[in-house]
Amino acid sequence: MSSFSNDFQNNLHDLMCWRRDVRRFRTDPVDEALLAQCLTSFTLAPSVGLSEPWRIIRLESPRARATALENYQTENARALAGYDGEKAALYSTLKLSGMQDAPVQMAVFCDESTAKGAGLGAATMPEMRRYSVVAAITQFWLMTRAHGLGMGWVSILDPLALTRDLNIPECWSLVAYLCIGWPETSSDTPELETSGWEIRRDSLPIETR
Repeated sequence: MSSFSNDFQNNLHDLMCWRRDVRRFRTDPVDEALLAQCLTSFTLAPSVGLSEPWRIIRLESPRARATALENYQTENARALAGYDGEKAALYSTLKLSGMQDAPVQMAVFCDESTAKGAGLGAATMPEMRRYSVVAAITQFWLMTRAHGLGMGWVSILDPLALTRDLNIPECWSLVAYLCIGWPETSSDTPELETSGWEIRRDSLPIETR
């Protein structure tokens, strides 16, 4: 395969720079055709043994969304209690979820028992199925950003409780809760860096053996 042009390479770099974990959404609806186009990125994603273990649940009913939001609020309060002093004060000001505003919300699971792929590459490292789901989500993240959408990955959740409450098969493990919609603002700087929670490294630590 021939290499891509310099313009494409630069645009890809810009896309990765401007990919953010979005938590502040406008409530405008997302066109279903656009969402479907972005979701095709899952079909292009790599997976161990070609197992394609991702399973997507779209939360649309008020009851399902309220269940997920309550789960987040409970775990967020527990997380806050784990900090003290200045860190606790700062944590309490952070907006860590767009679940109350994002028009599209999806829970992405890994089917740990899938027969697809016949276990190739997962016998010694079964977690590779979950890594495959993460790779697919990353491609989806970039695809949504390329179309001007924002995506937020909510991880402050009790995965077992959410799996139970949404009546999900026990052999599926929660990998991500995704909020998707039109972002209020765009920035190439992580919000956690702007808020003073953490700063991004300016170099890549690589060791040799």
